[in-house]
Amino acid sequence: MNLRVFSACLLGGFSLQVFAQSPTIAIKVDQVGYLPAAPKLAMFVPQAASAAPRKAFSIRKPEGNSAVFSGSLSDPVLDSDTNDSVQIADFSEFKQTGNFYLQIDGVGRSWNFRIAPDVFKRAYYLTMRSYYGQRCGTEVNLGSEFPGYRHGICHVKGGFDPSAGKAGDHASAYGWHDAGDYGRYVVNGGITTGTLLWAWELYGDSADKLSLNLPESANGQPDILNEIRWNLEWMLSMQDSDGGVWHKQTSDHFCAFIMPDRDTLPSVVVGTGAAPFKSSCATADFAAVMAIAARDYRRFDATFAKRCLQAATQAWAWLKNNPNVTFKNPPGVSTGDYGDRSCGDEELWAAAELLRTTKQPEFGQYFLAHYREYLDSVRPVNPQSWPMVAPLALYTYVLGNGGDKEAAEAIRQKTLAAADAIALRTHQHPYRISLTASDYVWGSNAVAANYSMQLLIANRFQPNTQYRNAAMDNLHYLLGRNSFSLSWVTQLGENAFRHPHHRPSAADGLDLPWPGLLSGGPNPGRQDSVMKKLLSPDTPRGKMYVDQTGAYACNEVAINWNAPLVFVLAFLN
Repeated sequence: MNLRVFSACLLGGFSLQVFAQSPTIAIKVDQVGYLPAAPKLAMFVPQAASAAPRKAFSIRKPEGNSAVFSGSLSDPVLDSDTNDSVQIADFSEFKQTGNFYLQIDGVGRSWNFRIAPDVFKRAYYLTMRSYYGQRCGTEVNLGSEFPGYRHGICHVKGGFDPSAGKAGDHASAYGWHDAGDYGRYVVNGGITTGTLLWAWELYGDSADKLSLNLPESANGQPDILNEIRWNLEWMLSMQDSDGGVWHKQTSDHFCAFIMPDRDTLPSVVVGTGAAPFKSSCATADFAAVMAIAARDYRRFDATFAKRCLQAATQAWAWLKNNPNVTFKNPPGVSTGDYGDRSCGDEELWAAAELLRTTKQPEFGQYFLAHYREYLDSVRPVNPQSWPMVAPLALYTYVLGNGGDKEAAEAIRQKTLAAADAIALRTHQHPYRISLTASDYVWGSNAVAANYSMQLLIANRFQPNTQYRNAAMDNLHYLLGRNSFSLSWVTQLGENAFRHPHHRPSAADGLDLPWPGLLSGGPNPGRQDSVMKKLLSPDTPRGKMYVDQTGAYACNEVAINWNAPLVFVLAFLN
C-alpha cells in the first residue's frame, strides 16, 4: 500500500508522523461524482489475481476521514472484456451532499468525488468549452483559468485543391480542428454540430444559463449557440454556388506536432476529383444541420436563421440531381477521409430535419418513401455515428411530430425496444456499461456516450428510469469507473488521462493537456506502432489502452466524440 506523509506535528518532544493513504486504482469511482437521488455505485477489483474478495466498504469525508456510511460489497463477477473480477459497492441510499471518498479496509481509498445536484456542471462547462479550444482561423486564449493555453491566428492561407474543380483563393476562417489534427471535415463536423444543436433543443433551459467564457459571451445569445455558430460559419463557406458542398478543408498531409499558428501548410478545399466535385454525404449532412440551425437561431438572429434555411434548401436541390456522389481522398491527399459507400442515410436525415423545420410536403414524402429501409438502424448495438446517421433522421421525425402516425409509431417501438435491451445489458454488465465485445473499436468511448444519447432520446419518447440510469452508467465509466480507474476527460477528476494524441497538448510545453477532451478509449485494433509495441495482442479488449501521445488508435480526441458526452451532461444539468 502506498503511503505519503500527510502532516507532522510535535507531541511531548517527539515527532509524530501522520500518514494518509494515496488513492488506489483498485477502487473505481466516478471522480466527478454522483447526483444525490441517483444510483451510486463504485467497483473494486483486487490488484492481485489471487487476492481474496473483500466484504465491506465505507464512505468517508476527506476532512477528518470520518465514516458517514458503510455497506457490503457484492460477490465478485468476472468481466470478460477486461478479465477483471469485479465487486460492486452500492451506496445509493447515501444522499448526503459534499466531498467524499470510498474506503475498503486492507485495500485503501478511492479518488475523491462529490455528491451534489450540480455535480456535473463543471464537466459540461469543460467539455462544451473544449470546442472553443478547437477553433480554427482565429487566436484562442482559455484565459486566467488556464494560463498559457493559447495560440495565435491559425491557417489563414486557404485555396482550392485541384480536386475541388476550382482554382484560386478560398477563405480559411471559422470551423473546429477535427481531432488531434488541424483538418476540418463537413461529414464529421455535421454529426458533431447536429448533436450539439439537439442538446440545445432538448436541454437548452439548463444550457443557456451557463457562460462558457467565450469572446461572444453576453451578446444576448446562449453560449452553446455562440460556439456552435463558429462551425456553422465554416460549413456555410464550404457550399458552392450550385448548392453542393465540398467534403473537407485540410492540408494535403498532416503537419508535425506543432501549435496551430505554426502550421504553415495551405488549408485547401478538397473535392472528389471529378464533376460535380462535391460529395452527396457532405451535402446531405450540411442540409440537415442547416435545417436544425434555421429553427434554433430563429429567435436570436432571424437573418442568420434565414441564411441557414436557404443554404439547406439549396443543398437539397443539388442532392436531387446528385444523390450518391461518394468521396475518397484524391491522389496526393492523405488527411482524414470520412468516406462512405452510400449517402442514403444522410439524405434521410436531411429530409427529416427540413420537414421538421419547414413542414413542406416534399420532405415528408421523401422521408415516408425511404424510412423503412433504415428502421433496423435503430437497434441495441451500433448507435448513431458519422457513417450511419439514419437513427437521427428517425428520431427527429418523432421529436418533430412527423405527420404519419404509422411511421412515427414504428420508429417509437423500434427505439423503445432497443433502449430496453441496452438498459438490461448495461445492468447485467459487471462494470455497468452498455458496450458489447464488438464495440471496442477506434473511439469506443464515443460509442459508450452515443449509447447514452440513444437511451436519453428513448427516454424523451417514453420516460423510463432504467433508460436514464443506464445513460448515467456510461458516463460514470467515462469519468473513472472503469478498469483503469482513469477519467477519460482531460483535466476532469483527480486521475484524468494526460497524454492525448492532440497537437496543441503535445506542443504547448505545458504539463497538462488542453481541458475537456474525451479520449478514444480501448481499441483492440492497435492501429498505431505505440500500441503494437506496448500491448500484447492477447491483452483483453477492454484493456487495450495506453495513455501516450503516439497511441492515436486509442488516445486521440475528436469533436464528434465529445458531442454525445456534451449531450448527456446537458441532460444531467
